[in-house]
Amino acid sequence: ILLNAVLVFVTNILARVFGSSLVRGHFHLMLSGLVLFGPVLSFWVSKYSIFANKNNFLYRKFLKSTWGWTCTFTGSFVLLLSMSARHSISLSLRHLSRIGLVGLLWWGCRRLLTLLEDAAGTCYEPMTPAQDIQGAASAVQPLLLLHEDLTKASCLRAKMMWRGYEVSQEVLILCLCCLLLVEEMSVFGDHMAQAKSLQRSPGGPLRFIFLLCVLLLAVWMFLLVCLLAQFPQFPSQQLGGALGYLGWRGLYQGLYRLKSSWSGPGLPGEGLFTTTDIDKQPQ
Repeated sequence: ILLNAVLVFVTNILARVFGSSLVRGHFHLMLSGLVLFGPVLSFWVSKYSIFANKNNFLYRKFLKSTWGWTCTFTGSFVLLLSMSARHSISLSLRHLSRIGLVGLLWWGCRRLLTLLEDAAGTCYEPMTPAQDIQGAASAVQPLLLLHEDLTKASCLRAKMMWRGYEVSQEVLILCLCCLLLVEEMSVFGDHMAQAKSLQRSPGGPLRFIFLLCVLLLAVWMFLLVCLLAQFPQFPSQQLGGALGYLGWRGLYQGLYRLKSSWSGPGLPGEGLFTTTDIDKQPQ
């Protein structure tokens, strides 16, 4: 009983926070500022911190499967919320399709960025020339043997050097997932308001998965700060953040708002709550 009371209290507060106009309308601005100015933190962080090692547990278990964690937690939340509000399988699948479209966007971005990186970069193999031929200068700048037939992935697997333009896919997916989580969780307060008017309360499983989504958002924000502070890569990370923002903007502020004849996914909460005017959500 005590744990349930704590869960209700905490989720009620978090629902108000994420449902507020401040978070709904300005979270993307805060995230943009973090990506833009986050590398400045590199002047104050310790290079000997455990987060300065990319073999850290958080990086290995979470960063490499960011979309998998986000899809699982957010999909579960959307499904439980839809079924709790309307008990309609078709409506639940419609709202789940938003997650599927974001996943499709992420898959397309990965493929496109990989192709562009392979086309714009070059693989080099460091060579150590003989001292009697090259002289002392060769010890400072070793020769590089060009390999034109290798992709970036195969080049790095062979422990050679890759030089070229790139976009940080890690920052891209972290920004996209953070924006996705905030969008989907922002309607939980509306669901609680409707449940209160009907004199019933959201179930414990829905509250628990909502809390897990909030914790996941905190993990993604923390990892984003770690990447920007410990491994600054300008402008690669900023380009990744910009693409993540554009992806969110195109879907949640564009495609999902279209009122057309085709049955699109719609915005979070659309068709679920009778007391919520989805069209009045902050732009």
